[in-house]
Amino acid sequence: MKDLNELMAAAQEAAASIQAQMADAQAGLDKLEVEGVAGGGLVKIRATAKGRILGVAIDDSLMVLSEKQMLEDLIAAALNDARGKADAAGNAEMSKMTAGLPLPPGFKLPF
Repeated sequence: MKDLNELMAAAQEAAASIQAQMADAQAGLDKLEVEGVAGGGLVKIRATAKGRILGVAIDDSLMVLSEKQMLEDLIAAALNDARGKADAAGNAEMSKMTAGLPLPPGFKLPF
């Protein structure tokens, strides 16, 4: 049986490895892109899985002053759609990361 110091060293090494893997996974989320859409594709928002907005595309047909309120609503809907997809993509990536970890049921990492 290993002595306590060897067990503690092994646990610290494992924790450092897991932290490094989690940092890599978090960095990868900023490269994973999702697209939120609204109005049947008239408004599109590109974002990373971390929620950083990369771009907004608005169909020219919506550029009418009388349709301003509808355009604002569609932008909000597209942002919410992108946010939902970003959360889902982030959760899926983190689930892959934590799949092999021996975590107790219901335990969630702080990410």
